[in-house]
Amino acid sequence: MFRNAMVVGLITIGTLASPAVAANVYTTTDTTINTLLNDPAARAIIDKDLPGLSDYPKIDWIRDWTLRQVQKLTPDKFTDERLAVVDADLATIAAGK
Repeated sequence: MFRNAMVVGLITIGTLASPAVAANVYTTTDTTINTLLNDPAARAIIDKDLPGLSDYPKIDWIRDWTLRQVQKLTPDKFTDERLAVVDADLATIAAGK
């Protein structure tokens, strides 16, 4: 009985650890613009893939939004293709590193 409980406990711990690993990746869907711009590596990606965004005069208005949320307002500038490139580039860095 104890052994079974221990195995279930280890499986549960492994299951809980997986989302934490996924949380270490920035995405255009889940990460706020503020978080991206405050991380030098992520900001460099934003500056490369979405030039002018970090210098946008009204950036403070959208800092708490994700790029996918901004896309709803300006789909011609934040296309699925552009944001897919951003996601691919963001996947190459670890969040907060």
